[in-house]
Amino acid sequence: MIGQHKKSNIFFILGGLGVYLVSAGISFAAFKFLGSPEGGSFVSPLPAEEGRAKIDLSAPKTEACPLNGQMFTQAERAIWEARRPLGVMIENHFDSRPQSGLSKADVVYEAVAEGGITRFLAVYFCNASAEDVLVGPVRSARTYYLDWISEYGDYPLYAHVGGANLPGKANALGQIGDYGWLRMGNDLDQFSMGFPTYWRDYERLGHEVATEHTMYSSVDKLWAAAAKRGLTQVDEDGNRWDEEFVGWEFQDGAGQGERGETSKISFNFWDSQPQYAVTWEYDQNQNRYYRTNGSGEHVDLNTNERLSTSVIVIQFVKEVGPIDELKHLLYPTTGQGKGIVFQNGQAAKVNWEKDSRTDRTMFTDASGNPFTFSRGVIWMEMVPIGTTVDY
Repeated sequence: MIGQHKKSNIFFILGGLGVYLVSAGISFAAFKFLGSPEGGSFVSPLPAEEGRAKIDLSAPKTEACPLNGQMFTQAERAIWEARRPLGVMIENHFDSRPQSGLSKADVVYEAVAEGGITRFLAVYFCNASAEDVLVGPVRSARTYYLDWISEYGDYPLYAHVGGANLPGKANALGQIGDYGWLRMGNDLDQFSMGFPTYWRDYERLGHEVATEHTMYSSVDKLWAAAAKRGLTQVDEDGNRWDEEFVGWEFQDGAGQGERGETSKISFNFWDSQPQYAVTWEYDQNQNRYYRTNGSGEHVDLNTNERLSTSVIVIQFVKEVGPIDELKHLLYPTTGQGKGIVFQNGQAAKVNWEKDSRTDRTMFTDASGNPFTFSRGVIWMEMVPIGTTVDY
């Protein structure tokens, strides 16, 4: 009897092992062809879905976006009013260009992530209302980007792939927990969500690229994931995201005869990294600035059109670090400082002030009055104090 019992146990163990191996094989195949929910190596490109139907953009543009003053249709406003702002971390490594979706952001923040390589926080709300937008490559969180997205109401949506997590001041993942974002569900970390909200596309540029340059999502998928967590324009308690939101002041862009002739703005974040130097070229007829990054025109992969903006804000910030063995940097976002705003072909020196993480960064002119921005997309360029800006 004892021998038979041992044999039964052996067969049971072997049987269980067989089931495990079969299931593991199935899982491997599924991840291989559908994409790993953990963001691992068992992935392949996922064809982009057909977006939802576009709305009629020929209707009168009567509705001002609260983020940048740009004018939209009533149909677009009806869509954004059911949501809250969405911030997405998009990388700018030379091998990741061109990126997808930057042209549809309402506000874009650019700062160095580490080693002189910049990264973007693209904030979506109004300009992505008319259709779904593919966004990527999505990369990891840094502490100062948390401060900037915190300006967009209580518990703004924040999409990223992991983040800095060494104990200390650069511990972005620890701070996300401290801020209550994990509890509230507004933290949209790929490591906790995975497929199909996120997927990898190794052939996004027509050739294979390194894994870190492949993570994708879309604004509709991210907003849908947030809605499942009870975060729309209100939270589960019925509190609106914008109850304490402080907007900037906006006005229409200058007419043809009122536009200036400041035609080129150039600067670099680190002199040792010329591939991340930026030039904005002003088109007086269009009253827009067009971007060059490094040695080439910077385009959006979704549209193959050059990135452009109505307003460029150069915000001078203190650079601290590297502060740890992973060479993380800090750019303190609170306090006061100087800046330059470029709009309508003109340059204006400004002062900035931000009292706390959740307070809005406010800008004043030379007389101390609130600065008025032209309506349209705003690029916030966060450059180290002492950086030379040629214009």
